[in-house]
Amino acid sequence: MIGELASRTARTVHAIRWYETQGLMPGVQRNGGGRRVYNEQHVDWLLLMERLRRTGMSIAEMRRYTALVMQGKATLGARRDMLAAHRARVLSTIEEWSEALMLLDGKLDFYGEWLASGHRPKTEPSARAKTPVKASVKTPLKARPAARRQRP
Repeated sequence: MIGELASRTARTVHAIRWYETQGLMPGVQRNGGGRRVYNEQHVDWLLLMERLRRTGMSIAEMRRYTALVMQGKATLGARRDMLAAHRARVLSTIEEWSEALMLLDGKLDFYGEWLASGHRPKTEPSARAKTPVKASVKTPLKARPAARRQRP
């Protein structure tokens, strides 16, 4: 029953129904009374969907992945490729966040030293010296094509 699935996955009944309407819950059957019947695979599936979402996978990508799963064994390679590409994006994001975290840590140390000594430290920490900023981050808004700045 949906209430049991909700409690086992820490999701609301509404959220579970949303996943179903979005095509993100494969294999849900109904019993003779019309009630949804869930199994262990649905518990695992909801946990997978949550983790994919937390790692930035779009709902559209999650739908595509679910559709591949529903097509069966013939899509194993496509599923693996899709998850491998997503994994690469996750690793890239982790790298970017690690760089941002280093900058924050440096700033916290800088302010901590300033507060402890009562004097502004001579130099501010610079994350740029440790990690290069990617060109896409450094590109100023005015360098973007005009079409992107105009509103329709």
